[in-house]
Amino acid sequence: MNTKIILRFLHDIMRNNNREWFLAHRAEYDAVRADFEQGIAQAIGRIAEFDPSILSVTVKSSTYRFNRDTRFSPDKSPYKNHLGAYINAHGKKALRGGYYLHLEPGHCLVAVGNYWLPTNILTSCRNEIVGNTAEWLKCVENDAFRRYFGADEDANWDSPQGFGLTKLKTCPAGFPRDWEYVRYLRLKDYCAWHRVADDFFDGDKWLDDMEEMFKAAKPMLDFTNSIIDDYE
Repeated sequence: MNTKIILRFLHDIMRNNNREWFLAHRAEYDAVRADFEQGIAQAIGRIAEFDPSILSVTVKSSTYRFNRDTRFSPDKSPYKNHLGAYINAHGKKALRGGYYLHLEPGHCLVAVGNYWLPTNILTSCRNEIVGNTAEWLKCVENDAFRRYFGADEDANWDSPQGFGLTKLKTCPAGFPRDWEYVRYLRLKDYCAWHRVADDFFDGDKWLDDMEEMFKAAKPMLDFTNSIIDDYE
């Protein structure tokens, strides 16, 4: 991908987020969108090599509209200031975890996992973590996972990397508060993210780096998806 052109356009839309400016620069947006979608097609092909579940996933089913939904937001800016793609075998709105790529000036990142789960599925995941602790720890406490996604418990979306966007303040009801690994029971999602430099997606080498990150997180993804899939 030519991220210089993509991020320059996104930077411009941040300063000129209105319909008139966008329509005047529609050809520029179309070129940026085409370049981005070509990169996502490459990403899907690469991920499918180690995760065959996404072999049938398309670029269209993975990418988002550039228009914002402003119906319930005080911010009426019509356009997003980022481009993102969520590569998921069951679709963008699935509970099942998948792979996410995000291009935004100063906040590009790679993420994997799921972003929210209903309480009953979270409870099932927590039960499985307690009942199969050794296998869970192999997924999240190995060197590769820690290298890309390890962080303090208070890490958030603005942190360089982390695991778990939202967390309970205390142990969930029905689970042992003094359990050694209670921090994993407090998670309300199983999203792992790693922020990257703005030039990360330049050229083609990023595909190798992306693959390494996603492979590091795939055991965790498989662990949680094996439970989530029972509900979908």
